[in-house]
Amino acid sequence: MILYTMMPSELIFPYEQTEESKQKFITYQGVSMLVEQTDSDHVQVVRILSSDPQHYLNQQLCPGAKISFANLGGLSAL
Repeated sequence: MILYTMMPSELIFPYEQTEESKQKFITYQGVSMLVEQTDSDHVQVVRILSSDPQHYLNQQLCPGAKISFANLGGLSAL
């Protein structure tokens, strides 16, 4: 779909600040990533911020993977 308009995309597709407020940048097992808290015990990986292709092949760190707070021993917040 192509929209031919002079209006900025922010007016057409509103930005939701509540979704971003749950997201945090962390370092887990030496990999920087963006995670979102799903409940009180788990976070879900939203994006991996790494240039190493091996980090993307790790099934424990792939986007959508859930990480328990019990497994966050190597965690540091950015």
